[in-house]
Amino acid sequence: MRLGGRLSGAIDILADIETRRRPVADALKDWGLSHRFAGSGDRAAIGNIVYDALRMKLSHAFLLDDDSPAALAYGVLLRQWGYTPEALAAALEGDSFAPEPLGEARLAAFSSRSLADAPLFVQGDVPDWVEPSLEAAFGAGWLKEAQALCERPSLDLRANTLKSTRDKVIKALERSGAEPAPIAPNGIRIAPGEGPSRLPNVTAELAFQKGWFEVQDEGSQLVADLVEAGEGEQVLDFCAGGGGKTLAMAAAMNNKGQVHAFDADRKRLAPIIERLKRAGTHNVQVHDRPEALQKLEGRMDKVLVDAPCTGTGTWRRRPDTKWRLTPRNLQERIDQQAEALADAARHVRPGGELIYVTCSILPEENQNQIAAFVARHPEFSAVPLMPRWQARFGTAHKPVESETGGLTLSPGLTGTDGFFCARLQRAL
Repeated sequence: MRLGGRLSGAIDILADIETRRRPVADALKDWGLSHRFAGSGDRAAIGNIVYDALRMKLSHAFLLDDDSPAALAYGVLLRQWGYTPEALAAALEGDSFAPEPLGEARLAAFSSRSLADAPLFVQGDVPDWVEPSLEAAFGAGWLKEAQALCERPSLDLRANTLKSTRDKVIKALERSGAEPAPIAPNGIRIAPGEGPSRLPNVTAELAFQKGWFEVQDEGSQLVADLVEAGEGEQVLDFCAGGGGKTLAMAAAMNNKGQVHAFDADRKRLAPIIERLKRAGTHNVQVHDRPEALQKLEGRMDKVLVDAPCTGTGTWRRRPDTKWRLTPRNLQERIDQQAEALADAARHVRPGGELIYVTCSILPEENQNQIAAFVARHPEFSAVPLMPRWQARFGTAHKPVESETGGLTLSPGLTGTDGFFCARLQRAL
């Protein structure tokens, strides 16, 4: 397919997402099934236009004075892919599959408008009601953080030290452009592509099948490291999901001690079994029933609560969720987090630690949640995490420290997805 056909395909998918308010992955899959003539390169390029458009939806619409799917798709090529209006017109000329041209009015708007004149939430490409929360989280630098969430994410991997080393994995993935991650000691990074280029399918590599590495954002690796799960300890991953942090902690413990992986959602937990086998992990017990945890109450050295959240820290990877988020969704997550914390706290032994994590950057889900928990549970106290961060990762990349001692990671500050991590200690 030429550029015109790819652009038309992206416009159709954006229209489908807008009309049916469905996840972008579903819309892309359905389009691919009904357009089987499109090759893998075409599908990747179309997907890149769609994702890029959703990342910068508001600013594209402002500069083109049009929020239609066509304007958003054209905005990607003009603002993110490096085309000038003249070069784009030339690239589309004579392409029978190309969409209608932008038109004089939209071209005039694009040439005359400045994003600096737009409201700040438009400049940051975030829902307007989220702006106060971001300002509370990051202060005067919130706009820079919001704009960093509009960039394409890298592909991050974690070397599985039970089977390999980071250097060995990087060598195996040399043709994919793998490099050491900036912060995580076992992290590996493949830079995001530009324009129509796609990231490599690393899970098809023999090294992945051998269990040498896992796909895991560097931020997720860092918060798992901050648990400091040690050899011989008893650790509970209370909201384990697919098991990314479970695997990281088990490897850090060198298969000694015990990690108990639990999730109330069995479907989310299901992939962990195959991942544990591939990774060569032997110190993990998987639980899918709450009653199985009763024998663990008051006995765990560390309990990790990777709580359900709005996912605002993952907007680079899932930009469609940014536009579906509502205040009601946020309140539902806050209630679920409070419940998860209370349930998990019962399993912490006296003197043990409760580690609270979200992939959100909103204070309502993070430091506010910690403050409310400590007020309800005086047997727990918040312990500053920054000393642990600096001891493990140095001072070159510094997250935001909250008044409760928790840390907020972000694309702008740490080059990772957005995460929050807090440490709570139970009294002896």
